[in-house]
Amino acid sequence: MKIETFHTLAAVLETGTFAAAARQANVTPSAVSMQMKQLEQYLGRPLFDRSGLQARPNRLAHQVSETMQQALQNLEALRAGNSIAVEGVVRLGIIESLQPVLLPGIVRFVRERHPRLELRLERGRSSTLTASVKAGELDAALVAQPPSGGTARLRWTPMLRRELVLIAPPGAMESNVASLFRLYDWIRYDRNTVSGALAAQYVGNHVPEIRGTVEFDSAPAIVAMVSAGLGVSIVQSPDPVVLQGYPVRIVRLGRAAPVLTLSMVTRKADDDNRSVAAVRDAMRHTAVSFQRAVAAAH
Repeated sequence: MKIETFHTLAAVLETGTFAAAARQANVTPSAVSMQMKQLEQYLGRPLFDRSGLQARPNRLAHQVSETMQQALQNLEALRAGNSIAVEGVVRLGIIESLQPVLLPGIVRFVRERHPRLELRLERGRSSTLTASVKAGELDAALVAQPPSGGTARLRWTPMLRRELVLIAPPGAMESNVASLFRLYDWIRYDRNTVSGALAAQYVGNHVPEIRGTVEFDSAPAIVAMVSAGLGVSIVQSPDPVVLQGYPVRIVRLGRAAPVLTLSMVTRKADDDNRSVAAVRDAMRHTAVSFQRAVAAAH
């Protein structure tokens, strides 16, 4: 079984469909389908429910991917850990919401594994950081990937999938999303961001009546407003540190919840860049550790 097959499986689970995984891997959807069938033949068990219009991964698909993820990371570490030291400078952008979640682990991994590699960090919005990578002003960035998959001129490596949630004032008793929107103003996140656009799409599809709207471009500010009883919002799960000062009630949105894909974006010309590959390994390692910590907490 080729190693690429397991990378393809991870892409299918991250993107949700064979077609989206094909765009990410720059192959055809039929090639993705063939790899998945070969993996099923190897395991002797189905990985997908094909009874609907789209193949849906079952529990075994997730178990196989989780089992192989650490092994693939270890192989990458061994490949990168030969006699040629990884050194130099990597200009790395990261969106603000992921800085407390992943940045400490990324920096720790790089310092421990590649002490001669320097990270120069920059924060900003996903669109701005992506444009900087395309222009060569940054070597890589950790950003929200557009639902369309992102421009094919860049390399997108999914790291995390984060479900958007509704946050309401701590004293709100209603559990129905529509009822909360009738009682409170909608404090929406900037529509020019991926998160804001996903939230707006969800509200447009599932909320029949909206009392009023205001818009902010700062997630911590939105949490503070909601905590003060001034509205409700649909955002990424807030940082626990922020919640200590500004408690809110978190309401899951169920199967229809928007899901944000957070990816490392690089230029395709840097596919063989050892320094960028080292940072990619650091991101993967940190993302896996974060996901395990979240799963253990639940």
